[in-house]
Amino acid sequence: MNRGEFRELGHRVVDLLADYLEHIEEKPVFPNVDPKMLTKLFAEPLPQDPSPAGKVLSELEEKLLPYCTHVGHPGYMGLITPSPNPVGIIGDFICSALNQNIGAFTIGPAAVAMERRTVRWLTELVGYGENAGGNLTSGGMMANFIGLKLARDSVSGDRIQQEGVQERWAVYTSEERHVSVDKAVDAVGLGRAALRALPTDSEFRVRLDALESAIAEDRKRGIRPMCIVGIFGSTNTGAIDPVHELRAIADREGIWLHTDAAYGGGMLLSHAWPMSDQGLELADSVTIDPHKWFYAPLDAGAILVKDDRRLTASFGLKPSYLTDEFDRTNERYQYYVHSFEQSRRFRGLKVWMSFKRYGANQIGEWIDNNVRQAKHLYSLVAKHPEFEPASEPPMSAICIRFRGADLDEAQSKELHAEVAKRVEQSGKFWFSTTELKGKMWFRICPVNFRTRTEHMDQLLTILELECHSVLQSMRTGK
Repeated sequence: MNRGEFRELGHRVVDLLADYLEHIEEKPVFPNVDPKMLTKLFAEPLPQDPSPAGKVLSELEEKLLPYCTHVGHPGYMGLITPSPNPVGIIGDFICSALNQNIGAFTIGPAAVAMERRTVRWLTELVGYGENAGGNLTSGGMMANFIGLKLARDSVSGDRIQQEGVQERWAVYTSEERHVSVDKAVDAVGLGRAALRALPTDSEFRVRLDALESAIAEDRKRGIRPMCIVGIFGSTNTGAIDPVHELRAIADREGIWLHTDAAYGGGMLLSHAWPMSDQGLELADSVTIDPHKWFYAPLDAGAILVKDDRRLTASFGLKPSYLTDEFDRTNERYQYYVHSFEQSRRFRGLKVWMSFKRYGANQIGEWIDNNVRQAKHLYSLVAKHPEFEPASEPPMSAICIRFRGADLDEAQSKELHAEVAKRVEQSGKFWFSTTELKGKMWFRICPVNFRTRTEHMDQLLTILELECHSVLQSMRTGK
């Protein structure tokens, strides 16, 4: 592609995306399309010959854009994938053009420095000191995996990374944890049976009495406690575990405290509901996701560690083919030595640009608006004769359910699933369903700077209509 074609195509792409973002609210949130149709749409053999770039872009306009889930739409309130901020989008464009692999200093010196500064901003938000460190990851899944590996290595005196798991260990967390914790316990070699998923209280916070009992029972059985995973903003309700108390238990038992703040970390920027007193800085490691509530485009998660020497202890391998002969003074930071990944996308650029363009204050205002929207919906539902909330939302996630009929739980589950399906097909809103303490709920989570309070009013109106419609169908069998 020559320079002229690149410039022409680039301008066309920017115009296309600018129009897309300007009119995103006019689109259906979720495409009402058959998966088989999509499979057929892209069914073709591997292209052997080139095509004009303009033709390729036109094909994307025809086959991709109409069938996307428009997460930037103000009615998108489902999984925690926020609206990407525009400057972050530009950041990813630049990132791909420069193609800096910051796994090694020599493939991106300025990029390495920029990402280190971005990580420093995040550690300061958490409340960590100068000895803290971390790195950006693909998301909370990878960050929680790294957190569990750090816990495993630290508590075992770094024996397990050399000898493998030779004893029985246990990891303790809430029944409201993210599934990434289960996968991480498996991936670090403990086995999923080593996870203790503990019951929660009426506010969906882990019960300390259950934690104490589980640890005592494991010790009786010769099973060694390794790590407590606290939740700082659960996916379903935004619940925050009592980190101060978890720290005291971890200290007494000599185990690692990891806190999953992938979603809730955004509240560190809140003005109306500051959470700097919740003890997040007490954790040995923290997962936080800028691509969630900091509104950066995917992918940009982060693992933060109170003492960055733990990263080097767990990952510090230097193969000869990666030796930097010019690093005589050990000033060239090598991410591959201090992290799990070697080939690493320059994730820090879009996060750095987001903070520089909007500032922490503006992002905090967006976050506060989302929390206000959830609390507004809660206030409507709390006094509604036919709906009930699971709990008052401390963040933007809120679970509500229809109870305006004498239905058993199986029938209630059927109703909630069918209503969610109908709302999805309407194209006006998208949210998910979940289960809490054996009951089915609508899970609604605005994490979008385009969402307004009026959207919450509209959503409840649609839910009222659809719940009554589905209930009527269930009763008449039609």
